[in-house]
Amino acid sequence: MSRSRRKTPIVGHTTCRSESDDKKIWHKRWRTRERTALASASPDALEGHLPFTENQVSNVWAMGKDGRSYWTIRRQATTAGCIANRKGRNPHERASLKQRLLRKWMGK
Repeated sequence: MSRSRRKTPIVGHTTCRSESDDKKIWHKRWRTRERTALASASPDALEGHLPFTENQVSNVWAMGKDGRSYWTIRRQATTAGCIANRKGRNPHERASLKQRLLRKWMGK
């Protein structure tokens, strides 16, 4: 998979690497509420029971990633060029830094 490429350059607005901890907390809350609702319901009310929705248990905007946006190749190259010009000391180092950033961003 070292040569796999991102087919659509859509990236998340984030400062975290993954939302797995947020999802674990959400599912734990959801299962707890479902368990208590089913335990406290009468046998007649079980047929009319509807499960809780995601919005009733948590707020998706409070999770680690705040959404997604399309990041075009042209914009990626511009951003990589700006970062390379800031950090690189000579033209060869700038070019290799720009290429490394583009490969990192286009990889899965």
